[in-house]
Amino acid sequence: MKAWQHFCTITYHRWLVRKGCFRVGLYWQGLTHDLSKYTPTEFRVGARYYQGNRSPNGAEREEKGYSEAWIHHKGRNRHHFEYWNDLNRETKRYESVPMPRRFLAESVMDRIAACRVYEGEKYTDGSAAAYLDRSLDGRLMHPRTYREMKHILTMLKEKGEKETFSYIKHHVLKGKPFPWEENTEE
Repeated sequence: MKAWQHFCTITYHRWLVRKGCFRVGLYWQGLTHDLSKYTPTEFRVGARYYQGNRSPNGAEREEKGYSEAWIHHKGRNRHHFEYWNDLNRETKRYESVPMPRRFLAESVMDRIAACRVYEGEKYTDGSAAAYLDRSLDGRLMHPRTYREMKHILTMLKEKGEKETFSYIKHHVLKGKPFPWEENTEE
């Protein structure tokens, strides 16, 4: 039964992300989003630790001290900021690097969909911003990526989905500067 529930949850999540990605013009990313969740490495863990109100990876992490499914997932899905870590040649340490905008946009859709799935009827346009505020992501994400994510999710909270998705499509994905990048000198 848990395997079926997990399958339905991840399939619904993918459908929500696909819908959002299509609205902003990210068709391929919408179609291929989170396909790794159906691989044995991720699916078995998801079915075993399924709870319905949060990611099964957290439960696996609590039991084992790490999540093999999450390690597999983040290494294959570029919409996760954890994917964007590399060795800094100067410091000789792994550090976060800025996330390209098309993956940032998919990440926004992923966060919205995850909040919709796990919060159900309690979901609001402010849910994804609230989740970002509660998480450790701001300390682990590249500062530029965090600032861009925060800006978009705050816009979603304050102006709604229609205006935010239009902003992503016509501004973010077109490479236009964010407000703090605009040249104010005339």
